[in-house]
Amino acid sequence: MQIIEELDYQPNILASTLASKKVYSLGVLIPEPQSEEAYWSKPLIGIRQAFDEIQQYGVEITIYQFKQTDASFFKDKATELLDQQHDGVVLAPFFSRESKAFIKKLEEREIPFVFIDSNINDCSSKISYIGQNSFQSGRLAAKLLDFSVPADASVLVIHFAKEMDNQNHLVQREMGFYDYFKQKANPSKRNITTIEINDPTSDDYFAPIEAGIKKAGNVKGIFVTNSQVYKVAEYLEKHNIQNIRLIGHDLIPTNRNYLRKDIVDFLICQRPEEQGHQSIITLFQHLILKKTVALENYTSIDIVTKENLDFYQEFNTNNYGTN
Repeated sequence: MQIIEELDYQPNILASTLASKKVYSLGVLIPEPQSEEAYWSKPLIGIRQAFDEIQQYGVEITIYQFKQTDASFFKDKATELLDQQHDGVVLAPFFSRESKAFIKKLEEREIPFVFIDSNINDCSSKISYIGQNSFQSGRLAAKLLDFSVPADASVLVIHFAKEMDNQNHLVQREMGFYDYFKQKANPSKRNITTIEINDPTSDDYFAPIEAGIKKAGNVKGIFVTNSQVYKVAEYLEKHNIQNIRLIGHDLIPTNRNYLRKDIVDFLICQRPEEQGHQSIITLFQHLILKKTVALENYTSIDIVTKENLDFYQEFNTNNYGTN
């Protein structure tokens, strides 16, 4: 009898929700895609699919998008979101300091929230985090380069980001990268140099790449901590440099093209569509189904190469229903 009651519990909640005609308002605060094919266009696909699945239960979703170039845009959109008094929030804590200030306001209003893409590990009030383990992603990139470049070669870590100290997920990837070499049984003496390109929107990104390669000397591996690895690939292609292993993130079209050309060797992918889908479903489960959800929902860390590119499926919601 108890098992039957438990199995019947969720349908009863959904039926009650439909009968009450209550509207649940969700706010989504994420970066604006820099183009139609850029990384942040992909979580939107999953968010919209999740909405299609749950809108019948009185769910409304409003999306607030901020420019990635300046934290002030984040603050403006966060204020706009708070003014609308949503029942729950999905948040990409892209700018760490501003996100923490926003989270404090959510806590004061007792608004539940889910992180997507980036995590703030010391935030105990979040409902859940949906995304990649950024630290382990950095370690994976380090291992791939360690296997594929000579032990005496130099390696570059390149960030395309403004205010790096305020971008938690990129910092975590870099920390994981360095930690891999630090934790090896025989600690590596490899020369590793970090380069920060502070204006990722500038067209003049060849100059700092070239300067970094020349300064480090004997560079045989480069790790780009975000989806803009295509910029380094473009530089290598233009200068006909063929002996540098290149690793980056995310299967956007420009990166895919350079992977096919063997200029990018590995792409570390994190299923952004699934992140978007699962972030909404997780908030739905917490708010409406009254379910206990996992605090950390890590998406897989996938390695995509030229050889498996055509067989890689980024988005499958078979395991991400409302159950």
